[in-house]
Formats: sequence, structure tokens, C-alpha cells
Amino acid sequence: MLQKKTLAALGLSALISGAAFAAVSPEQAARLGQDLTPMGAEAAGNADGSIPAWNPQGSPIPAGFVEGSDNYIDAYPDDEVLFTIDVNNYKDHAENLTEGTVAMFEKLGADGFKMDVYQSRRDFVTPDWVYNNTEKNATGATLEDAGQRVANSYPGVPFPIPQSGLEVLWNHLTRYLTDHSVTYDTYYVSSNGKPILSTTGFMTNVMPMYRTPDKIMDDTPWLKLRINYKAPARRAGEILLVHEPGADFTKGKGRKAWQYLTGQRRVRLAPAVSFDTPNPGVAGTSTYDDSFIINGSPERFDWKLVGKKEMYVPYNCYDFVFQAEVKDALGEKFLDPALIRWEKHRVWIVEANLKDGNRHLYSKRRFYIDEDSWQGLAAENYDGQGNMWRVQYAYGANLYDIKSNYHFAYGAYDLLQGIYNINTKPAPGGFKNGVSQNDKYFSPKGMARGGVR
Repeated sequence: MLQKKTLAALGLSALISGAAFAAVSPEQAARLGQDLTPMGAEAAGNADGSIPAWNPQGSPIPAGFVEGSDNYIDAYPDDEVLFTIDVNNYKDHAENLTEGTVAMFEKLGADGFKMDVYQSRRDFVTPDWVYNNTEKNATGATLEDAGQRVANSYPGVPFPIPQSGLEVLWNHLTRYLTDHSVTYDTYYVSSNGKPILSTTGFMTNVMPMYRTPDKIMDDTPWLKLRINYKAPARRAGEILLVHEPGADFTKGKGRKAWQYLTGQRRVRLAPAVSFDTPNPGVAGTSTYDDSFIINGSPERFDWKLVGKKEMYVPYNCYDFVFQAEVKDALGEKFLDPALIRWEKHRVWIVEANLKDGNRHLYSKRRFYIDEDSWQGLAAENYDGQGNMWRVQYAYGANLYDIKSNYHFAYGAYDLLQGIYNINTKPAPGGFKNGVSQNDKYFSPKGMARGGVR
């Protein structure tokens, strides 16, 4: 059952429209750091103890971790599988499964799809200044311009006590991350079980918004992303650059994107790098706005906050994200279940329905957002006929030495065509904290200088 009492405690109903809301009262904000964590999650565990209380100390640094190596080994090497959910018992756990996961069992359970469930760990922490800014935002930040703009928000969680689906979405869109680079191979697996390399890339991400903690977000980008494509041969030498806003998707102030194409040997604006344009990085098997579960402007959908619920989701997937070779993890129908760790966590559920008169491949979408990190962990996307089409999961883990996390490894299962993909999962040793490139590297002129002539 959805936790209506959680919403009721905030003075909300279980179903809330996507309208803009004002900041919460000082009395509500005073709950942060008390019965709510500084990020807005419920600090306490659940009634039966299967979800623990939040741990403000963060993930433990394992004995074998080499400081400065960025080689994140399992923080919980002694944890064992508590139980396994498979085709024989998934209905017994359906109350805590996303609708997409239920569909996965119904479609693929006979092929061996299963979930190894581990002890739940709530160890995500950030620097104290993020908490301090989040406390300011609780009474200061507001949604403006039909939810397309956040006003008066400092770098942190803009709406730690959310009152609408749009506020939860903005918490995900501006979640705390740190600069990093990733070398990765992207595959999709065809309906006959054959893995096909769609991209080899080098991705660098910087978070300008979080470099200026004392500045209201305004026009500062949340993310500057650059991908240099190395393979396959037809894409080698291409470059993609994206500047993602931190507070404003109103006309003229939203995403800016550029591409360098070797055939044209020039940099050009790329407005199509958005919404439901098929993403060539995964050979068109997902859309650009599927990236990292959901990204980009919310303008084409109506957003509804369904509530909060305890769900089994991928969590603390150290071995898969940082240690495994992606090709070795690819099964004929889905990722090797032995590499994916599932835990029970409380997630906010947000539903999006396509607005009348707007175009998108998806008519309906549902997102599951982690209460602790505001990271999207799972999603379902429906086609124009209302059929569940693509089921998404993000696979991540905490970066225990720097109070951050990495959840940019994500994938989608196409239930209608019987294919799946996995994107931006680092190659072993391919994840690095920080970037050495300067600001020019993340500019169109920098792209031109780095392009293959």
C-alpha cells in the first residue's frame, strides 16, 4: 500500500497534481535533520526493520580500497543474499515490486530472470554545505513558469519536502553529483540474444552548479557533459556536448547541445538531442530523455505525485558497475542476475502523462526516485497504445571516500521487441573522479579543436 500517512503528515493527499507550489513553512522545514534526514528522506527505518534508519556516517570504506585509485570495490563484501525472487514466488513479493519488474517476471521469468535481495543499506551522504543549502531551499525555493523554472534555490535539494510530482522531478534533475570521467562500452542485445557493440566512448561530466555552493542556481548549468566517440568505426571521431540547466527550462534557457560530425568536419547546434529522439549511443533502442532514467525539460507531460512506497530496486551494485566487464555481464535476455544487488528502499513514485497536443513516443511514464539520494532508480515507459514498452533501471553505488555516488550506468528492457541495452557502465578501471580538462574543453570551440580533421 502506498504510504499515504507519509503524505498526510506533510498536509498532502496521496494523489497530487503537477501544479507549482510555494515553499514549505518554517515549521515543516524544521523537520529536516530531525524525523527527516537533511536531504528530506524519512530518517527512521520501516516497521519490520527491512529498511534501516539512515546512517549519517556514510558507507564504510572497505579494507581493500586503495585511496585515490577510484577503483570502488564492494563496501559490503560480507553481505550475503537474504532471499531470491524468481518466477515461482514473485507474486508473493508483488507489493514491493515496480510494475515494470512484475512485467519482467511475466515476460522473462521462465528464461531465468531473478532478483537476489540483500540487506538494505542507507548510507548515502553529502558534504554538510549541501545539507545547509537544502535547509535554505525548503523555505525559499519555488516552482515558477508552469514548473519549467526553479526560483531562489541554492545548489542542493530544491524541494526536500516535495508537494508535487514536478518538485520530485526537479530534485532528481538537480541531484548532487561530483565531476568525473568514464570510459565505457555500450551494448544492446538483440532479440536472438546476440550482443552488439553500439558505442565506445569517453565521457567527461562536470557539475558547474555544485562548484558555486553560495550562488543561487539561476543560469548556472547543473551539468556539462562531453562524449568523445571512439567506436564503432562509423562514429569514431564524433563528439557530443550538452549543457544541462540547473534551474530553468523556459524558452531560450533550456538545454544546449552541439555535435561534431566527422563527415561535416564542423560543430553544429543539435536541438534534436532531447525528448524522444532515438539515442544513437544505444543504436536507437532508447530515447535521449531516457538517459539516466529521466532528463531534460518536463514541458510535454503532466506530472503527478503518486506517493511513496517500499520497493525492491538495484542498489549498491559495486561489482557490476566498477568491477565487471560489460560484455561478460550480458545474458541472452537480461543482465547476469548474479551481478545485480537488489535492496528494499522507499521511493517516491511520479507518473507523467503526455499533454494534449504534444508529441512523444511515450504516452505515459512512471518513475521511482530514491528518497535518500533523489536518484531515479527505475522507470516504465508506455507506447501510444498504452502498452508497457520499456522498463528501465539505474545501477549505482556510493563513492564512499568523497561523499558522492555514481548512478550513470543505466539500461532499458524493450518488452515489445525483446531487446535490451546497457549504457555508460564504466569499464574496469575506467571511472575517474574529477576531470583535468578546463572550461574550454566543454565549449563548442573546444569541440572544434578536438575534432578529427
